[in-house]
Amino acid sequence: MKATVLSIHIAPGRRLPTRSVPQVVAEAGAGLVGDRYHGSKHRHVTVQAIEALEAAADELGRPVDPGLTRRNITVSGGSVPTKPGTRVTIGDVELEVVRIAAPCRLLDDTLGPGAARALHDRGGAVLRLLGSGTISVGDAVTADEH
Repeated sequence: MKATVLSIHIAPGRRLPTRSVPQVVAEAGAGLVGDRYHGSKHRHVTVQAIEALEAAADELGRPVDPGLTRRNITVSGGSVPTKPGTRVTIGDVELEVVRIAAPCRLLDDTLGPGAARALHDRGGAVLRLLGSGTISVGDAVTADEH
């Protein structure tokens, strides 16, 4: 995987709208500062690929706004690794894949009927932060998929 950060979204609380930010502070073992999952044990960052959203949009017949999927980071130029233990570097911040990020049925409320189904197998991954630093739009994203 060799991709680039296209957008970053954080939400201050559960069910609150996400907001787009140009950069975010990532704290090892804690998450993204200002996001609802900051301080959680393993669910630090969610990452999705714009190409997967475009495929879902083709299936739905309407656009899929990255901010409405509630994922934190949208990348362009590569698929998101989903195998647990895979190491990913965004900018100079190291992360590790925990699990696949399955879309929830709430997406049908925000994106319209059929969205959760269209995003099945396209939801990206949940990652744990191993390092701290700042993640910015435009940062390179690489994965060590051994």
